[in-house]
Amino acid sequence: MVAWTWRFEKADGGEVQPAVQPEEFTTQGDAESWIGEHWKALLEGGADQVRLFEDSTEIYGPMSLHSAEA
Repeated sequence: MVAWTWRFEKADGGEVQPAVQPEEFTTQGDAESWIGEHWKALLEGGADQVRLFEDSTEIYGPMSLHSAEA
């Protein structure tokens, strides 16, 4: 089974622990829905950007959490 996971980072690319602990997602859509629901708490908790992985393959990123505020 494929696992979709998020990596949470500061603006400089350093990894940070997320304020909201994600699950492992079975689809890209589920992962993106989750980030859509929790981005504000993640941003307030110290994450500036995220990257989406399918298993160990980076699908996209970094995606800024700040851009969602605008």
